[in-house]
Amino acid sequence: MSGPIIVEHQVDLTAQRDGILSKIFFDAPARVKAGTILARLDDRQIAANLEATRAKSRSIEADLRNWEAEAEVLKADYVRQQRLWDLGLTTQEQLEHAKYKAESDQWDIKRVKETLNTSREEERALELELEKTKVTAPFDGLIARRYVREGQTVAKNDRCFRVSQLSPLLVLFQIPEASTPPPKLGNTVEVFLLDNSQQPFSARITKISPTIDPASDSYNVTAQLSASKIAGLRPGMAVRVTWENRPASSAHR
Repeated sequence: MSGPIIVEHQVDLTAQRDGILSKIFFDAPARVKAGTILARLDDRQIAANLEATRAKSRSIEADLRNWEAEAEVLKADYVRQQRLWDLGLTTQEQLEHAKYKAESDQWDIKRVKETLNTSREEERALELELEKTKVTAPFDGLIARRYVREGQTVAKNDRCFRVSQLSPLLVLFQIPEASTPPPKLGNTVEVFLLDNSQQPFSARITKISPTIDPASDSYNVTAQLSASKIAGLRPGMAVRVTWENRPASSAHR
């Protein structure tokens, strides 16, 4: 019976935000590395907003430094007034005025710090939005399909690319519950192309489902094809699997 060749990782990459697809850097069937930018949405407005917010943060930081410098001066002035008070050379009013200015300046510093924190949070939010304009490969693999074109308006979660690993190649098939003896991890199975029953490929069982599918009264088994001599095999191909000289039943993902 037939079953599919699969890979552990195959995913449709989707847009993370609405926008216009301004640039496509790779097309099927290009091989790409993890983190490679495959396409980019128009990010000019976000980039401008981010630069404006960064400028705002720099301005607030400068204000904060000025406030902190002034605070040091006011603190020194208050200490001086305390010494003069101890010597009887200043009035109660002057001492309390110096104390009030030093304390109120600390509240101003706290206010500016909160404003700076808010601005930096806005920066981080815009940086995240800027990252969302990039469609990146999550792992090393092959671009199996491109769904979009340059200049296209996409919505969040629209498919952009399908990226698939090339290896290791796996075969997913089912074995009837009543089949004996039961398979074991590490057992070898033979895999045949449907149009070529004379050339077997070797695969080793790597996973056995602990549950039974009640619809077919069988359970899933996954076998990994040997890394050698698998030229011509691709994910999605249908193959025939034999186990202990018995054909495995139809595989279902």
